[in-house]
Amino acid sequence: MLLSSNMCSVSARRSLTWRSFRSAALSTGTSRSCSSQHKTQQGTAPKRSIFRPPPSSTCDWIGPPNPLSNLRPIVYHIAENESELQRRLRNLRQETEDWNHEFWAKQNIAFNKDRDSFITSQLKTKGLTVRDEQGKRRCLNSEEMAVFYKMFLDNNRTRHMSYNKEWYRRNFTITLLMARVALTNMWTTVRHSKKKTSSPASGS
Repeated sequence: MLLSSNMCSVSARRSLTWRSFRSAALSTGTSRSCSSQHKTQQGTAPKRSIFRPPPSSTCDWIGPPNPLSNLRPIVYHIAENESELQRRLRNLRQETEDWNHEFWAKQNIAFNKDRDSFITSQLKTKGLTVRDEQGKRRCLNSEEMAVFYKMFLDNNRTRHMSYNKEWYRRNFTITLLMARVALTNMWTTVRHSKKKTSSPASGS
């Protein structure tokens, strides 16, 4: 999967928190009750694209939503003369992107698998087959699916709590590193400005 969007760093670095909660909503509350919708290849390992932007690129690269995690992958730009602090920040952000993708890919696969099993079992209880006389997949109504949504959330409560705890820890560390990088850049700019001001005028 090639990353198709080439956006500058300021506009590309969106809140990862919003994207993770969006994927949570996609995987639970907004999923349809028909098991034919949003099919996921069960047992497929959540893989990321190995594509990398050319060295001449000066922007972060954002791709289309991944079919497993529903998250848009980001490849972060490597700045010229990247400092050790900048490298630590970039690596942590990229690592967090991959970690976030892996979690939601596995979670969505589990969700789809459990949902299909729930629908099949409920239809069997009613004496119905998965498909009707016309060959179309049968659906459960919203009240029936609400039982599954609650059950899935209850069964995965501990996993979600662990995810949120690690998520906040990573975000806090990333925010601190971003602040340190910004302060370092600001100090470097001020220092260079002072050198230019204090240097004697050429030819005097």
